[in-house]
Amino acid sequence: MDAFVATAKKNNILMVDDQVDNLLALGSILSPNNDVRMARSGEQALELAAAEPPDLILLDIVMPGMDGFEVLSRLKAEDATKNIPVIFITGQRTDDAEEKGIALGAADYIRKPFRAGIVRARVDMQLRLKAASDILTDKAERLAHQVARRAKEVQEGRGAAIMTMVSLAEERDNETGAHMLRTQHYVRALAEALKGNPRFASYLTDSAIDILFKSAPLHDIGKVGIPDSILLKPSRLTEQERAVMRQHPGIGYKAIVNAEKKLGCSLDFLACAKQLIYSHHEMWDGRGYPEGLSGEDIPIPARLMALADVYDALISHRVYKEALPSDEACKIIATGAGRHFDPDVVRAFEAKEREFQDIARRFKD
Repeated sequence: MDAFVATAKKNNILMVDDQVDNLLALGSILSPNNDVRMARSGEQALELAAAEPPDLILLDIVMPGMDGFEVLSRLKAEDATKNIPVIFITGQRTDDAEEKGIALGAADYIRKPFRAGIVRARVDMQLRLKAASDILTDKAERLAHQVARRAKEVQEGRGAAIMTMVSLAEERDNETGAHMLRTQHYVRALAEALKGNPRFASYLTDSAIDILFKSAPLHDIGKVGIPDSILLKPSRLTEQERAVMRQHPGIGYKAIVNAEKKLGCSLDFLACAKQLIYSHHEMWDGRGYPEGLSGEDIPIPARLMALADVYDALISHRVYKEALPSDEACKIIATGAGRHFDPDVVRAFEAKEREFQDIARRFKD
């Protein structure tokens, strides 16, 4: 039977000193249990450390040309070598040099002439600390990778959940599918135009705009609870039917609230979706529904969706109405500033009018 002997990996130690005798002395102490390399100048030490970063560096302070302090500073300035522990070796007897070295990042000091027991003990301690640090770093990197992977799964799951609900709404009313896509892109265009506006800047961060964009298709999800006789009616609704249709914001809002209760938490995109769903029919002057909110009391996502929703309804053909040309729809939107819509949102729309038209062409019914 073959015999297998487990051997621990030897540590790689770089010794830097312009005096050959010092290098040989250190090598005789450390070489039996470590792989040692030698450099006789600071420049050579930096080249060797960059080519193959060692586990530990023993560094003389006083050398011709580049001294140990400058070598240490350069090591700490590079990502590849900044975490390598450095032990200064010196014949100096003043505390000033030691304090300066520690301030620059030296791990320890060994004074000349060398005592084998002290050299081995201090080198061994630093190597153990380095090994422990490497293990923790590796665990942290693996944890970060796992967190990133989980975050991606959550993002994908959120997208799948939204698309499932949107598809459900499309099954009930196939005229709403492209409407949801168009309004989603309209809302993002408005948000991008408004994020520099002092009234909106604190809310419309890049992450908030991303959440708003992904949540926007849910704004009419409550229509799944409206009877087909009303939702799919091929003519104008009566006042009584219109009252039933106006229940869809509350139906959608309750559906999200119930989902949150089952999840046991409130997610950012669901919080945004609730505002969009429940309040996008509110009007700036308080004439909207379901709560009759006005002005700043209307959530920002709902203010953006209010304009996007009305614009798309105006330019879209329905069985009970013809589509309006975009320029006529824009005039109607403009007259609604301060009445139906937040005036700043209307100004953002006017700045993005061409983009709205491009979106409408891209996502035709």
